[in-house]
Parts: sequence; structure tokens; C-alpha cells
Amino acid sequence: MPLYQMLCISAHYKEFKHVKELVRQSATHVMNAGGVVRNINSWGTLTLPQRMKRHGHYHYVGDYWTLHFDTAPRTLRALNSIMRRDPRVIRWTVLKLGKKVEDVAEEGQKVVKGDHTNISNVID
Repeated sequence: MPLYQMLCISAHYKEFKHVKELVRQSATHVMNAGGVVRNINSWGTLTLPQRMKRHGHYHYVGDYWTLHFDTAPRTLRALNSIMRRDPRVIRWTVLKLGKKVEDVAEEGQKVVKGDHTNISNVID
């Protein structure tokens, strides 16, 4: 399954429960379809770089968060559809990080492939 990162800007509400529910809904959708959620990060509430209009409302402040996950492309299309319809979402984008873990391993970190006893199978 391909590895993805979604960056989402959600509408800011006084109660954190709206953002929490949106993150839970997104992660649950991925997991129910057989995907794996690897990481969820909150970047906090930030002023938007420009006024953004979504679902008939102008937004000046948004809550930024990221979701790292593995899933099938079909699930990704369904997740995009959910994000498009949800009035809590101002903007989102999904980046494909790679087809497998080896594609996105951090530089300098060793990824072991195959037989663990043979040092020639270690990739830098």
C-alpha cells in the first residue's frame, strides 16, 4: 500500500471537539478500509496566509493538522470525497510519500531487507 501524508486546514471553532471529531473521522475511515494510520500531528491554530472561502464562509484563522497513513488508492479517493463535502474543512492536500517504507526512510537510517544476517542486504 502506498504511503501518504495529508495536510488539512480546518475551520477554527472555540471548542476543540470539532477538529478532534474530524481527525477521528478521517483516521477511522482509513483504518476501516484496511489502511494503517502511522502518525497524527497538530500544528495548532494559525492565521491563514490569506482570506479563504469555503462552503460560503470566509475564514481568517484555521487549525492545521497532518495525518500520515498507508492505504489503497480507492480509499484515498473516498477520503478526498469526505473532505470535499465536510464544512469543517477549509483546505487539504494529500502527498504520496512512496510506494513502500524503503522509499521514505530518513537519510542515514538503515532499512534492512531480506536476510538479517547478511550485511550486504542493508541499504544506507
